[in-house]
Amino acid sequence: MRSWYFRLLQPFSTLRGFVFCVISASALAVFLGVTLAASLLYEDIMRRQASQTSQNIAEQTFNSMFEVMRRGWNREELERFVEATKSAHENSPFDLEIYRGALVAELYGHITQPEMDRPIQNAFAEGEQSVTYNDNITRRIYPMTARAECLACHTNAEEGDVLGVIDIQHDMSPLTSEARQGYVVLFVIVSLIMLLAAGLVSSLAARRVKRALDLFRKRLSTVNTVKDFRTLDVSDVDLSFDELNHAFGDINALAQRLKNVAVDKDILEFEIRLLSKFIITSDVVRDWREFIKDLLVDINTIIDAHTLMTIFQVEDEGYELEIFWYREPTKGDRTLLESIVTRQLEQNPHFQEDVAIVRITHHSVEHNGAVDSPAITISPEEIELETKSLLLDAPRIGGVVGIGVQSEIAKDPIRHIVIDGILSTLLNLVGSVKAIYKYTRDLEFYATRDPLTSLHNQRVFKDLLHYEVGRARRHNESFSLLMLDMDNFKLVNDRHGHAFGDQFLQAFGKALSEAVRPGDFLSRYGGDEFTVILPDAGASQAYSVAQRITRELAELVLMAPDGSPVRATTSVGIAVFPEHAEDPKDLFLLADNMMYKAKRQGKNCLALPEEDEVAAIYREVGEKNQMVLNALEEERIVPYFQPIVDVVSGETRIHELLMRIEQDGRIVPAGEFIDIAESIGVIHRMDYLLIEKAFQQIHAQNYSGTLFINLSPRSLIIGEFINRIHQLALDYAIDPQRIVFELTERETVSNLQLLEKFVLDLKLQGFNFAIDDFGSGYSSFHYLKQFPIDVIKIEGEFIRNMITDDKYLAFVKSIVTLAKSLQVETIAEFIEDEAVMNAVRELGIDYGQGYHLGRPGPNFIS
Repeated sequence: MRSWYFRLLQPFSTLRGFVFCVISASALAVFLGVTLAASLLYEDIMRRQASQTSQNIAEQTFNSMFEVMRRGWNREELERFVEATKSAHENSPFDLEIYRGALVAELYGHITQPEMDRPIQNAFAEGEQSVTYNDNITRRIYPMTARAECLACHTNAEEGDVLGVIDIQHDMSPLTSEARQGYVVLFVIVSLIMLLAAGLVSSLAARRVKRALDLFRKRLSTVNTVKDFRTLDVSDVDLSFDELNHAFGDINALAQRLKNVAVDKDILEFEIRLLSKFIITSDVVRDWREFIKDLLVDINTIIDAHTLMTIFQVEDEGYELEIFWYREPTKGDRTLLESIVTRQLEQNPHFQEDVAIVRITHHSVEHNGAVDSPAITISPEEIELETKSLLLDAPRIGGVVGIGVQSEIAKDPIRHIVIDGILSTLLNLVGSVKAIYKYTRDLEFYATRDPLTSLHNQRVFKDLLHYEVGRARRHNESFSLLMLDMDNFKLVNDRHGHAFGDQFLQAFGKALSEAVRPGDFLSRYGGDEFTVILPDAGASQAYSVAQRITRELAELVLMAPDGSPVRATTSVGIAVFPEHAEDPKDLFLLADNMMYKAKRQGKNCLALPEEDEVAAIYREVGEKNQMVLNALEEERIVPYFQPIVDVVSGETRIHELLMRIEQDGRIVPAGEFIDIAESIGVIHRMDYLLIEKAFQQIHAQNYSGTLFINLSPRSLIIGEFINRIHQLALDYAIDPQRIVFELTERETVSNLQLLEKFVLDLKLQGFNFAIDDFGSGYSSFHYLKQFPIDVIKIEGEFIRNMITDDKYLAFVKSIVTLAKSLQVETIAEFIEDEAVMNAVRELGIDYGQGYHLGRPGPNFIS
C-alpha cells in the first residue's frame, strides 16, 4: 500500500512531471467542465423544446376538438376523432392520451380509457396544467375546461369546470444518449491532443531550468567547509524564467548574509553537547553549586574557560557574586578579578546606583579533585579581553541579573554568537536552579513550621501525637499533652494592632520554647493556641511543667507602640495518656476542654480532668454524635455558598460550597460537627446529600458559575462516589467542568496510589481539582506532584499575615511562583480587609475569598 502511494506521487517529484501533470490536469479540468456544462445546457434546451412542443400539441388537439364539438357530434365521431389523434402521433416521440371527466361521462356515458394516476386526478380537481421531468421523460398534463359555448351541450357543467384532460409524454432518452456518446468521443480526442501538448511544453520548460540547476548543483558540491561556503558565488546562474531568477536572487542574497554568521561544525557540536547538560533534576537543585563546577569542567573539554561568574540581586541589599574557578586561583588573581568585575558593574547602566556588591564567593573546581594542575596567573589584559558577560536591566527568577565566562574563545567575533547563546541559557538555568533551590527549601521548612513563630505547625503536631500514642502504647508508657491559650490576646490585637500582636506571638513562642524541657515537642496549633507533648510524663510531672511554663510566661513583658507594657498569661489544659484517653482525638479533646475550664476558673490557671469530668466530656461528644446522625437521617444538611472573586475584574464567577446543619432553627457551622462526622464515618454520606442539594439549587437558580466542593480524601475513595456524582451532574444538566473538588488534609490517606486512581477517574469525567489550605501541611506537595491539580488555594494564615510579616510574604511569593510555573490558578483565602486585597492583587494571585469579599449564605450572590 505504501509503495503504491509513492509510485502514485512519483510524477510530481520532477519539474517536468509536475509541469506536465499541472498543465494536463488544468486543461482536462477546463475542457471537462465546458463539456459538462454544454451537455447540461443541451439537455435543458431539449427539455424546453419538448415542453413547448407538447404545449402546442395539447392546444391544437383541444382546439380541434372544440371546433368539431361546436358543430355537434355523436359518440362514434368522438371516438373516431380520438383514435385519429392518437394515430397521428404513433410514429412521433410523443404519446398522447385523452381522459373523459365525470361531468361528460354523466351525460354521454363512460369510454374505455387508462386508469387515472395522481397527476391526472389533480388536473381534474384543480384545473391547472403541469409539466414534469422524470427519467428523461417530459410529461404535460393539459386540462380541458368548459367555455361558455360548451354549456349548451354540457348542461350539468359550469364555465371553468374540467371536462377532460390531455396527457402528453415525450421520451428523450434516445436523444440524450446519442448526445452523451458524442460528447465522450469528443472528450477523448481532445484529451489526447491536450496530453501531447502538455508533454511538449513541460519538456521544453524542464530542459531550460535543468541546465541552470545542474550548474548550481555542481558549484554547491565544492562546498565542504565554512571557508568554501564564504567563496561560493552563484550570481551568474540563469534559470531562464524571470520569476525563478527573482526567487533565486533572494536565495543568493540569503547565502551572502549566512556567510557573515556561519559557524564551524565543531563549535556547533560543542554548543549542542553543552546544552545537553542543561537538565534540571532534584540533585541539581540540591547541589546547584556542584553542578556549576561540573559544567565548568565539561566546558573545558572543548575550550579553555578559566572562570564562570554568576551575579544575583539579594533583595534590596545589593549584589552577590559567585565566581567558579577551573583551577585554584592565587590570592592576587581573586583580588584582580574582583576589582575588574566591580568596576565593570559600576560602569554598567543596568545596575542600580549606590547599591554595593555585598558578597563575593569564590569556588574552585580543584577542591573537588577534578583538576590536578598548578595554579595559573591571568593578566588584567586577558581578563578585560577574554571576559564575555551578559547583564540584565532587571532581576529574573532567582534574582539573577548577570552571568559571565572568561575564556579565549571570547576573542573570536564569530564565536561570540555561540557564547551569547550559552550565556543566555546559563542565565536562565542558574537563575531557575537557585530559585527552585530557595523555594523548595522554604516550602519544605514552612510545610512543617509556622512562619510567624518558626514552631512546628498543626499538621506536624497531629502526626506526632498519633506517633506518640503508638509509641507509648507499644512500650506501655504514659505521656502528657498540654493545650495552651493566651489570655486576652484579642484585646492586645484590638488595642495595639495586628502587627504588634504578631510580635507578641513571636515573643510568646520564643519564651515558651525556653520554658519547656529538652525533648518536649512544642507547636503552634493556630491563632494564639499552642500545644506541648511531654514524653514519659505522668499527671504530676505534667502539672509541674505546666506550672513552670505559666510562671516564666507571666514574666514576659513587651512594650507596645504607645509605650505601655503588655504582659502575657496563659491558660493550660492537661490530659494524660492512657489515664484519661487512649485515642489521639480523645486525648486532644480532653486537653482542649481542660484549657477552657482553666479560662473559666479565672485565666492564668491550670486544669487537669477529674474522673466525672472525663465522663461528662464523653457524654457531650455522644450528644454531638447523635446530633450529626439525626441531621443526616432527617436531611437537615444545608448548603451555603461563599463567593470567590476575580481580584482584577471584581467579578464573582465562583462559589465555594460549605456545609451547615439546621438545628432547632439555628444554623450550626461546620466547625462544630465536621470532626465528629469524620470520626464516626458518615462524612461521605453528608457530602452526597450536600452535593445533591447544591446541584438542585444550581438548577433551580440557573447558576452558570463554577462551584468548589470541599471533600476529605475518605469521601473521594468511596467506591460509588464517582458514579453517584457523575449521575447527579447528568440529572441536573451540570457541566463537570464547572465543578472543582478541593483535596483537603483533614484525614491521612495511607494509600496515595488508590486516591490518585479515583482522582484521575473523576478527571476523566471532566471534573477539576484544587488543593485547599495549600501550605498548611506537607501532604499538599505530594498532592501537587501526583495529582492533576487545576487550582491552589493558599492557606489563609499566610494571606492574613503577609502584609505585616516578611516570612509569610516570602512563603506566599514562593507559592505564587510555583503555581505560575505549573500554570495553576491561585486563590487567596482569609481576605478580611482592603489592604490584604491590594497585596493579593499586587502578587498576581488570580482570585480572592474572605469576609471582606462576601460571607457564606444560602443563595448564590455576585
